[in-house]
Amino acid sequence: MRDVLLTALAPIIWGTTYFITTQFLPPNRPLFVSVIRALPIGLLMLAGSGELPKSKWLWRASVLGALNIGLFFALLFTAAYRLPGGVVATLMAIQPLLVAMLAWVILPEHPALRTFIAAGFGLFGVGLIVLGPAVRFDTVGVIAGMAGALVMACGTVWTKRWGRSASLLVFTSWQLIAGGLMLLPFVFAIEGAPPTLTTRNLLGFAWLGIVGTGIAYALWFRGIGKLKASTVALLGLLSPVSAMLLDFLLLKQSLTRVQIGGAALVLGSILISQLRGAEDSSHDVISERTWK
Repeated sequence: MRDVLLTALAPIIWGTTYFITTQFLPPNRPLFVSVIRALPIGLLMLAGSGELPKSKWLWRASVLGALNIGLFFALLFTAAYRLPGGVVATLMAIQPLLVAMLAWVILPEHPALRTFIAAGFGLFGVGLIVLGPAVRFDTVGVIAGMAGALVMACGTVWTKRWGRSASLLVFTSWQLIAGGLMLLPFVFAIEGAPPTLTTRNLLGFAWLGIVGTGIAYALWFRGIGKLKASTVALLGLLSPVSAMLLDFLLLKQSLTRVQIGGAALVLGSILISQLRGAEDSSHDVISERTWK
């Protein structure tokens, strides 16, 4: 349960991303925002150890950095700038189903039927929280959101498949740097010169980089190493619940009974996925280093 609770902190923190993006960050700069979110904190984390990936971990860190950070951030912020946060959250909520299916193929981890049922109920619950009759759709944004869910699902499963060969902070820093460097050339080629940053922008980047990326991803990767991949993915459904509560507390948006019911459904789906969790952990969970 301690591992579940610590891992759950990551998506709860990520629930602040849409609020920070719309209220604090420069508009319409998805690639620039992605690089600034990943690269500075990655370099700071690496500076503390100076440990670089060696041998096969050089390309593995690059692949995981592309999936978990570079591609995912670019697709996430593209969707966030084009769609309401609720639509983005719903698109990302298909990730647990994708992870469960990928884990069946790539990992010797066969999710129980309750995992697929929980993922389905969780997706429905997210839809109740965030979708309304006035919701608008943008084709590029929808494609980016769905692609982002698939990319993160792949990153979650392959992180589990390969384990890690270094401490948690070093392992996280490798991926943040790889993902940030991958996007850096495209920032100048597509978006041009960086915008002038205000104090408000800097505060937003500080939160997003230190807490929303450095701390949250370290907790997330730790959870992937200790829990089943499908269990970790289901915890990601807490993100839209967190975002809903943040809107209620900070933006003074009212909550409907349908939204409250959706949040209860999400929490219930996570509880269902944890049934007999201790027994599953003793038999099915792969050691962090099994696939190294």
